[in-house]
Amino acid sequence: MIRNFITSVLFTGLLGGMITPAQAATTCQSSTHKSCAKFNSKSELIRPTGYREWIYVGAPLTPNHLNNGKAAFPEFHNVYIDPASWTAWKKSGKFRDGTVIVKELVSVGSKKTFSGNGYFMGEYLGLEAMVKSKKRFPKAAGNWGFFRFTNEDFKGLKTVAGVLPESACLSCHTPNAQQDNVFIQHYPVLRGAKAMGEAGTGGK
Repeated sequence: MIRNFITSVLFTGLLGGMITPAQAATTCQSSTHKSCAKFNSKSELIRPTGYREWIYVGAPLTPNHLNNGKAAFPEFHNVYIDPASWTAWKKSGKFRDGTVIVKELVSVGSKKTFSGNGYFMGEYLGLEAMVKSKKRFPKAAGNWGFFRFTNEDFKGLKTVAGVLPESACLSCHTPNAQQDNVFIQHYPVLRGAKAMGEAGTGGK
């Protein structure tokens, strides 16, 4: 059983008004949690925190060196999925409504170490997220909304982010991602766990 994956996220009250970032935080630790995505009164996604304690599914890289110096995404993408959605994925092989996938951008650091040449992670650059919600994104492909917390100067992160235009992300994800606008072809952790239950958790 996946347990004790804890992240602090800012939330809205179920019965009252909006709870501001300064007022409260909650945890996203349950394998049956409704959703780790929390929005403010402007429908902006409040930046997730604690996601490094979620399920780490992979770190794809398309370096400039292999793309004529013009890679669209030249940094590492450390990708995490929230615990409840991981549990659902293991059971059904589908991304449940409420799924949150976080992508942390990391620069390419050294290209050489004692064991040989390669690509090694450098420094954190930014943060992006995708949220699946029929209620909030009923007309978007797969009901996915995409958010960018990265500042243009790559210094610090925004506390909230509005949903990006579909042309910014889904125009690439929809025709190229293997399943439901997610590039599972690049994530063996997801492929290996798809509808496999505990057998997909590794070492089984």
